[in-house]
This record gives sequence, structure tokens and C-alpha cells, in this order.
Amino acid sequence: MPESTARPLWTAAEVAAATGGVLHGDDRPITGLTYNSREIVAGDLFLALKGARDGHEFAANAFAAGAAAALVERPVEGGAYVVVPDTLHGLEALGVAARERAPHVKRGAVTGSVGKTSVTQAIKAGLDLAGPAHASIKSYNNHIGVPLTLARMPVETRRAVFEIGMNAPGEIAPLSRFVAPHAACVTTVGPVHIEAFADGEAGVAREKAAIFQGLVPGGTAVANGDVAFSGVLCDAARAVGARLVVFGTDPGHDARLLDFRPDAEGAAVAAELFGRRIDYRLAQSGAHWGLNSLCVLLMLDALDVALETGLQALAGFQPLAGRGQTRTVAVPGGAFTLIDESYNANPLSMTAGFKSLGARPTAGRRIVVLTDMLELGDQSHALHEGLAQPIEAAGLDLVHAAGPEMRRLYDALPASRRGLWRETAVELAAEASALAEAGDIVMVKGSNGSRASLIARALADLQTASSSPDAPRATR
Repeated sequence: MPESTARPLWTAAEVAAATGGVLHGDDRPITGLTYNSREIVAGDLFLALKGARDGHEFAANAFAAGAAAALVERPVEGGAYVVVPDTLHGLEALGVAARERAPHVKRGAVTGSVGKTSVTQAIKAGLDLAGPAHASIKSYNNHIGVPLTLARMPVETRRAVFEIGMNAPGEIAPLSRFVAPHAACVTTVGPVHIEAFADGEAGVAREKAAIFQGLVPGGTAVANGDVAFSGVLCDAARAVGARLVVFGTDPGHDARLLDFRPDAEGAAVAAELFGRRIDYRLAQSGAHWGLNSLCVLLMLDALDVALETGLQALAGFQPLAGRGQTRTVAVPGGAFTLIDESYNANPLSMTAGFKSLGARPTAGRRIVVLTDMLELGDQSHALHEGLAQPIEAAGLDLVHAAGPEMRRLYDALPASRRGLWRETAVELAAEASALAEAGDIVMVKGSNGSRASLIARALADLQTASSSPDAPRATR
């Protein structure tokens, strides 16, 4: 076979030039970047970042695994390395260099209290259909993930989208300035990370709106017009001179949701986009995907992707792991449907999940299995108790719960809706066979830190257990 002529992502000498560092050893082609020595692929640049552990301790392991070079603050053994005063600042400089060497790339940025990872990946699906594209992986949306995603961007990229998150005030604007997006959106605003803001959700709205501060001159700001703090978002967009487009359900919105009808294969959506009626299919059935899909279409439009391409991408975009993936689990007597929403949770996404579950047809019961929502500060007790109302409104049949905060919801429910409650997700997962039976549809949802994924996995594993003739039958 002929030798590949593909351009490497970087060379060690280019890394040194971009970071202002000094190269020790041979110049080598670099095909990827990582700060985790356990994820090294041959040809990677190993980033010796300092966190809970000092990355320099793992440089030898990285070289042994095939790292082409390392970005370090002091000499290391085992291979070529670039010395810089601060490796995080070096990574940031490399990200900026990746952006500046590819001025032709149309860049998008996504934030929001709920849905930013799924919306980012749905946008990426549209970008992929339109040409060479690049995007954040997983939830790489913080002070490391954003510059790392930039630094990983090949020069051949035509369009890219970046997820931007926050845990505290003042984090989003600097990350957005790194990206310098041509289009930026706020998916929604809700009571997430409110413990970090003295004025709660209003502070969250201002922080999310700060994504518009990084827009290039004349860039597009995409805002959710249905949230309580939509005025904060729109004012922030106007303050930087952005082109403002709004999605929601009101007649005056640039993208207006007219109808959303879930079914077994996803959902049928009717909407207006810039005054034009459009009808399209989604592979997603969650009610929140009505507005999410409009956000995606507005972002793709701002990044010069044709509407037909965007609709094609949405029709094939499947739920991500832990964010609505659905599977059928065979058990004695038939099967139940498992919806895995275990990656994250907050009052906004909980309410949306309940509404979606309530709209799903089923021959059995509609069941939710919930673990604690985290980072809600002094409002946590009330917000957990407050989930009883949307559960009632959605007409859900049974609630299983784990965790001290979910005990407050459990106690607020009528006896007819109470299933099992256990102190931890580990304990509830051990009783998975008692949580559902054939014909039911079950949604598992909770914050990642409260380990809802253990319960989702245990329910999925009933598929294997059910192959045994002696497997226990789930009971009500």
C-alpha cells in the first residue's frame, strides 16, 4: 500500500512554536492529544497536566504506550518533550493556535442548563453531513475540555461545534472567547448549579448568556424564548451586537414549535422556521426535543448548513448513552422498556422526562426510578419534594427512589405511587428484579454523582438473568 500523505495534527516542533516552549528530542508527527496516560494511542501528545495527581508522574507510562511526545514543565524520561512554564496555559495556547491556523472554520458553541451535550452532538451530526467537521467528545466542556477540543481540531475542518459548561460564576465567557464562535446558543435555563449563585436561577441565566461574549463580530446568538429568563439571554445578545434568533412556542419567534407527537419510532414535529412551515421526523421521543430540534436547526443555519441536511441529521440522530437511550429487556412473561436517563438530572430535565414518559404508550405501568439531584444548595429539599406535582400531572404509576433527598419526594407522594425507597443506588440496584415486570415502561433518572447508572445497568442485566428458568419474577 502507498504511504499515507495525510497531514499530521501537529508536529512536536509546531507544538513548541505554538506554546512558546522548547523542544527536547526529535521532531515527530503528532496525531492526537490526551492528558490521560491510560488513553494513549500511538502518536499522541501526552499533556502532563496537574490535578489530583501530577501528570508528570505518568509520562513514562505514556511513552511506553506509544506517545510521540509530551508537553511538560520539567524534563522527563522516555521520549521527546516540549517544556513550557505551565502545561495548562500551554494547552490553551495550542488551542488558540489551532483556531487561528484554520480561519476558514465556522465554529459553533453550545451551553444550557439541560441538553447541551445532546444538542452539541445533534449539531455535529448535521455538520458531518455538510463536510469535514469537528466537535467536543463526551462532556469535554470545562477549562481543560474546551482548549483540548480546539487543539484536537484538524486544519482540514470546515465546521466545528463546542460544548461549554460551568460550575461557578465567571467560567463561560473565557471559554467562549477561546472558541470565538460564529454562532452560540443557550438551550435552556433552569435551577442547575444554583448553589453557586446568590440569586439562584437569575444568576445561572446571566452566566449562560455570557456565551455570547465570545461571538465573532456579526455572529449569531440563538436563544430559548420560552424560559423565564429569556429577556436576560436576549439582552446579552443585543449588548454584543449579535444577530439574535429565538426559538420557542410563541408566534413571534424565529423558530416556532407548533406540534410534537411522540410515537414508537421517535416523534413527528410541526414547526415554523423563519415563517416557513416545516414537518419533520425525530429519532428522539422526549418532549424536550421539540425545542431542542429548533435550536439545532437555527445553529446549523447560522453555520451555513442547508435545512434539508439538518432535517436529515435530526431524523437519524439517536439518544446518547445515559441521555434517553431506550432498550427492550426480556424478562419472564414478556419484556419491559428501559429508558436510560441516568447521566444527569435537575428539576427541569426531571419534569421534561416525566412528561415524555407520560406520553409514551404502554401495556403496563409507567415507572420512574430516581436518585438524588445534586448541586441544588439550600433549595434541594423543596425542589425534590416539588417533583411530586409533575409526576402527578404526567400520570405516572409508580416511583422507586434512592437517596436522602429523594426520600423527601417519596414521602410527598400518595401511597398508591410509592414503590421502593432505599438509602443508596447500590441498595436499590440490588433489588432490580422487583422494580419492573413485563409490559412496563421504566425510566431511570438521577445525577451522575448519585449513581443512577448502577440501577439502569442492573435493570438492563435482567435480560441475562431472565434466561435462567429459575430467575425471580418482578413483583409490584
